[in-house]
Amino acid sequence: MNLFTSSEIAQFRKDTPGTSSLIHLNNAGAAFMPLGVKKNIDHYLQMEMDYGGYETAALQKEGLDAFYTNFAKLINAKASQIAFATNATDAYNKALSAIPFRQGDVILTTLNDYVSNQIAFLQIKQLWGVQIVHARDVPEGGVDPQDMVQKMDQYHPKLVAVTHVPTNSGLIQPIEAIGKACRERDILYLVDACQSIGQLVLDVEKIGCDFLSGTGRKFLRGPRGTGFLFVSDRVLEQHLAPLFLDLHSAAWSAEDEFEALGNAKRFELWEKPYAFMLGAAVAAAYTNEIGMDRIEKRVKWLAQYLRDGLQAIPPIRVLDLGVEKAGIVTLHLPDWQAPHLHQHLLQQGINSAYTSQAYNRFDMGKKKVDWLLRLSPHYYNTVEELDVVLKVMENIVAR
Repeated sequence: MNLFTSSEIAQFRKDTPGTSSLIHLNNAGAAFMPLGVKKNIDHYLQMEMDYGGYETAALQKEGLDAFYTNFAKLINAKASQIAFATNATDAYNKALSAIPFRQGDVILTTLNDYVSNQIAFLQIKQLWGVQIVHARDVPEGGVDPQDMVQKMDQYHPKLVAVTHVPTNSGLIQPIEAIGKACRERDILYLVDACQSIGQLVLDVEKIGCDFLSGTGRKFLRGPRGTGFLFVSDRVLEQHLAPLFLDLHSAAWSAEDEFEALGNAKRFELWEKPYAFMLGAAVAAAYTNEIGMDRIEKRVKWLAQYLRDGLQAIPPIRVLDLGVEKAGIVTLHLPDWQAPHLHQHLLQQGINSAYTSQAYNRFDMGKKKVDWLLRLSPHYYNTVEELDVVLKVMENIVAR
């Protein structure tokens, strides 16, 4: 696909040394970092050794502040609406903890929300007696927006929560349509963008969400131990804040009083991995420079190329549903076990991932599989690499 020139692809791969020895199709787990990300992390850590931790943070203030501006640009937000998090679940749970749930409140979600989110909902149910309601799926896959709206009007939920791209499928959920319905009904709306940030265009103004959480390590190509949370002005103006603030997120205004910060930094703590925060800022800048429009088109095209090739190799089952699909390709191969298939691919120099039914009991139960293999290409992957993967899969089937 001619979204990038051959010289651009060559530069991406030059910036990504691991591509010279491995076919990395586990970008939905953790993508290869660009050299510039590692260089900045290393330089920051060296400065800490030479000057001290606090002193380095002061000297690197401009680079650290770029975390907020770069992530804001990535999702069409304001820097004041961005908080640093150590991972997507950290960000997501901070958002949940800011919502004043009461017994009888309803959380409306989908059958494809991430396992950690589902566990958090169940914990909230145990603690506060909330009700968890799941909107049904349409036959072709993905949540039914009409059923979601009908359940909004029936249950009047305190929160609507949707995972944009599930970890176990290439499915893309209709988050903008859901957001419009939430705004019309004044319902808090939380979007999990852990798998979509860095591979799909995200615009919080169009989505209409109150919170959006994401990670740095996946398609964004940042370091592990980084994430972010978008917080809407509406939430900030309502003075919602997470449980347990500190001297960074709030001010001790009197002996028996405190006041949370007026921006999204109320959702983060003072101590954080500053070197990795800088690395995440550089990764976001790298992505912004390339352009999310181009990245999204290439990732979708590569994933569909792989999907089409796998579908032509029976008895492989390609499991992805949905009218629109992202850069995650999932498959099941009868008579194989996931660890063995994963290890066989690794021996051929191919990185993949696999999950069990425990990661999504609703979706995998419906598909009648107890495991799936996940292949997730990124813009630095090539068609030639995907052809190698398809040939390896053909040989596996022929054994």
